[in-house]
Amino acid sequence: MKTKSLLLAVAGAALMAGCAAPAPAPAPAPAPPPEPVYQCNADGARFAVGQPLTPQLEAAARVRSGAGIVRVLKPGDAATMELNGGRLNLDVDARGRVTDVRCG
Repeated sequence: MKTKSLLLAVAGAALMAGCAAPAPAPAPAPAPPPEPVYQCNADGARFAVGQPLTPQLEAAARVRSGAGIVRVLKPGDAATMELNGGRLNLDVDARGRVTDVRCG
């Protein structure tokens, strides 16, 4: 008899659960923040010309020029020609000194 009562209780609970309202859908994840837009201005990095290239100099030139990325070009390096207004190009000589700064 206990088994029959237990089965009836489980069956009743299952029927009641079928009538329950569905769980609300989870809220959509918030959109990621937009990527920052960088615009390089080589004048801000002119201080680097004549100095030996170091990671610190490269970082300072990037920040002061407003660039998002830096490309270091050594003598004989091949470079793509696509224009990137947020990129600072640092030309260095064979001794590792910055000879020119330009955007693109």
